[in-house]
Amino acid sequence: MKRQTRLLIGLTVAFVALVVVGVAVQIIRSLLWDLSYFLPPWLLTPVLLLGLVLVASVAVQVGWAMWKRLKSCPTQRQPNAAPQNRRDAATTSLGHVDRLIERIQDDISRRSLQNERDRVAEELKRGDLVVVVFGTGSSGKTSLIRALLNEMVGDVGAPMGVTKTSRAYRLRLKGLERGLQLVDTPGILEAGDEGLSREETARRRAVRADLLIVVVDGDLRASEYAVVTSLAGLGKRLLLVLNKRDLRGVDEEKRLLQVLRSRCQGQLNAADVLACSASPQSIPQPGRRPLQPLPDVSDLLQRLAVVLHAEGEELIADNILLQCRSLDSRGRDLLNDQRSREAKRCIDCYSWMAAGIVAANPLPGVDLLSTAAVNVQMILEMAKIYGVEMSRDRAKDLALSLGQTLGKLGIVKGAMSLLGTSLSLSLPTLVLGQVLQGVVTAWLTRIAGSSFMRYFEQDQDWGDGGMQTVVQQAFELNRRELSLQRFLASAMRQVVEPLQTSAAGRLPPRPEPQQEGGASAPGHPE
Repeated sequence: MKRQTRLLIGLTVAFVALVVVGVAVQIIRSLLWDLSYFLPPWLLTPVLLLGLVLVASVAVQVGWAMWKRLKSCPTQRQPNAAPQNRRDAATTSLGHVDRLIERIQDDISRRSLQNERDRVAEELKRGDLVVVVFGTGSSGKTSLIRALLNEMVGDVGAPMGVTKTSRAYRLRLKGLERGLQLVDTPGILEAGDEGLSREETARRRAVRADLLIVVVDGDLRASEYAVVTSLAGLGKRLLLVLNKRDLRGVDEEKRLLQVLRSRCQGQLNAADVLACSASPQSIPQPGRRPLQPLPDVSDLLQRLAVVLHAEGEELIADNILLQCRSLDSRGRDLLNDQRSREAKRCIDCYSWMAAGIVAANPLPGVDLLSTAAVNVQMILEMAKIYGVEMSRDRAKDLALSLGQTLGKLGIVKGAMSLLGTSLSLSLPTLVLGQVLQGVVTAWLTRIAGSSFMRYFEQDQDWGDGGMQTVVQQAFELNRRELSLQRFLASAMRQVVEPLQTSAAGRLPPRPEPQQEGGASAPGHPE
């Protein structure tokens, strides 16, 4: 039937080709006949060939352009279109990470993030499924891998912490196109600094796994349950394996499996909680060598095959996407820390700049302090730090609104009272009035800057409470005793001491403590 269909198609194509050739020949003959009335016989052939060449070149150019357009249409995607699958989403996420890396200034952080990015990019190209065997020390992880591989691997013994580092072994399941990497990890929940270090290594490998086999030898302890819950919360696919089934009876095994399935309900499927015996104990035989039973891991192998055949590709894609998102989150955290440090330096700079101007040229009254505290240029600098394009008019509007909020909340008067009381203890009255306005200006600028940091960190949003709530919170944070003491110490260095130096003795020095017995300090009148 197929041969007849192909023959029919071939004859049809041949017939259409003959018709096309016949029509073309007829057109050429008619054209030659018409041209013979106007051109001499020796010029007919060159003109005809030139015309054919021109027609052919136009047809090739038009056809080539249309073919390229048709070829690119199916794969062309709008820049903001949603990814079609998890791998596309992972690739998009890596692109975001690349842009984050370009904006990170710290060399060490940038290199670390770049190395991790390169590792995840390699994960996109890998061919094997990664299955990590995870659990407490000496729960039977290495014995389980040995049973699955059917050969001796690793160090198997009774003391906890026998497996010191992660080790990977390759396995192939029948019918599975991809290879399988079984990764043995150090035990978790071990005592001591070395135990904590090994547990951190095991957790890192677990987070990178496509599939996790969590091995237990009894009911889940609270600490084990917390680990399983956290890994399941990350979106990891888990198999919970109750090892050492040879040490308990059938009824006890059923009871334990029921307990584990009940505790993990909502996090694991019932079929993903199963039992095995990775290294059964030998059975004594009087007068003969002890009988060594074979490992019983058939249930686990069957479940592995079912899960990996049905979900293997999705597990790989989900794992890579999870790693990409984690990497993207880490990059954003690094960038946010960098922005926070730069913003604080900007606020500090403009605070003391405004303080110096006001202290050197005292304003008649405190009403203008709220306006002086919010510097338009500081807002523009902070917008640049946070990657926000902002016009000067917009910055002026924000400055005016925040200045009005400072006055409406009574923060200006509160700052005058709070800082005036603190400064009066260390400055003479003649100096206090001149210094106070400058110091209050710096403090209010600091409050304004902290408020704008919150505004930019929240994508130019003041939050549910609006500007007043953010400003009030910044005020409360800056009036705390430790924060206020640090600010006043800086104020002495940045405002008071420069004023005393520039005044060249016109300002009285700070009051010195009197000597014992009521005697005046040397150089001061009685």
